[in-house]
Amino acid sequence: MWRHVASNFLTFLVIVAFLLAGVILWGKSQYDARGPLEEAICLRVERGSTMRAVSQELETRGAISSGALFRIGAGYTDKSRQLKAGSWLIPAGASMAEVSEIITRGGASTCGTEVVYRVGLAQLRTQVRELDPETRSYRQVAEFDLLGEGSRPEVFAEVTAQPDTRHRISVAEGVTSWQVVTALNAIEVLDGEIAGVPPEGSLAPDGYEVAPGESRVALLKEMRERQKTRLAAAWEARDEGLPLKSPAEVLILASLIEKETGRADERRKVASVFINRLRRGMRLQTDPAVIYGITKGRRTMGRGLRQSELRKATPYNTYVIEGLPPTPIANPGEASLMAAVHPAETDYLFFVADGTGGHAFAATLAEHNRNVARWREIEAGRGAQ
Repeated sequence: MWRHVASNFLTFLVIVAFLLAGVILWGKSQYDARGPLEEAICLRVERGSTMRAVSQELETRGAISSGALFRIGAGYTDKSRQLKAGSWLIPAGASMAEVSEIITRGGASTCGTEVVYRVGLAQLRTQVRELDPETRSYRQVAEFDLLGEGSRPEVFAEVTAQPDTRHRISVAEGVTSWQVVTALNAIEVLDGEIAGVPPEGSLAPDGYEVAPGESRVALLKEMRERQKTRLAAAWEARDEGLPLKSPAEVLILASLIEKETGRADERRKVASVFINRLRRGMRLQTDPAVIYGITKGRRTMGRGLRQSELRKATPYNTYVIEGLPPTPIANPGEASLMAAVHPAETDYLFFVADGTGGHAFAATLAEHNRNVARWREIEAGRGAQ
């Protein structure tokens, strides 16, 4: 009798184990299977949220089929206690396993709102943008000049108060170090004081992602390190026989190129004009250097140069001095650094605006004078209009 009971109990255990294994396999297949979400959503996880609360929201919004199964799977994979605050993009069809990975891996928010601070030559253009989960592209909500006198849009205060808002700073090529410092001081999510203005040309124009409370001084250090690395790479890759004695002179020349043209297809041509002039001992005669000598990079001229300013002897008046000015006149980008060490092979010695946003280049003074005459006709026509 006892043998019969024991045999039945053993059979029962085998059946239970078999059924349990089947349930586990079914649960795992459901956890790894394509999810029911038809369109991507942006899921915001608040600080202090629990996996239960998040799973209930996911189930309510149709991202998962079972909140209970999602919690069991998260617990089995040791993710229950790894929930990260932020705004997370949940793509259409994401499995429970993929959703669990998205909301626990951390890092910068992958959706929601971002503020982009664009450091330009005359303003700090600030954009509030929101990611559309369906198209995965940002749409602009508001735009204004953070350095301007106008009022700020209400949405700016709202999004900067949210802990998961992404903040990015975009530094344009050709801005001066004073302009960068002025902009950083105006960005209120940053912390600390900047004691002085870094040397001109020492900051790398680029995009920088920052977190609220990040040090302004630390950010400037990152900019300087990035520019130092770029300059070293340019110097190492320079063409042979250039009339440039040091990386410092490369940086100066690159800043002149940066301020003379914003067109990618012209940088090496402009570089060739300056290199050809340096080789011949000709003065560089570049207006942006003269302007920098007047403004020190702290304001825009708002007018043309006067003849008296072109004749006045200053360290930056390249109509008077020989060779390069003593320092860079702006922070050049990587493309201008590479143009300075890889100039185009031309016989150009002159260039002037051509009315299209570019320049007309010339090898002789006679040709240049014809180009200047055409430019003056264009200016006169615009003035008449």
